[in-house]
Amino acid sequence: MACRISELVLDAADPDRLAAFWSEVLGYVELGREDDGSIEIGPPDLGFGGPQPTLVLSPGSAPRPGKLPLHIDVNATDRDQDAELERLLALGARPADVGQTGTEGWHVLADPEGNEFCLLRARIRPV
Repeated sequence: MACRISELVLDAADPDRLAAFWSEVLGYVELGREDDGSIEIGPPDLGFGGPQPTLVLSPGSAPRPGKLPLHIDVNATDRDQDAELERLLALGARPADVGQTGTEGWHVLADPEGNEFCLLRARIRPV
């Protein structure tokens, strides 16, 4: 037996805002809310424990110095990288500089709270 990533937890100053952003990016829906203000989002009709991990946006306001030690990579499923980049920027992502050279095959972006993530070049099949 082995473990599988079931959910990723991300601290958020505004969990509602980040839940809305990441739901649009990933095609996720809200799965539930906890008394502490955490919001879990995941694939529609699958939810927790499905083939894709869910995201939990947990209230937190501690300042984050520097680059995150862990980030999310995303790939487009139904368009090329340039078209997906336009879509992500329109949703509120913004370019982020983490020291890349400009020759990479990916784009480094930040979500509305500054959490870095990468848009990779390859298009992958939807789950």
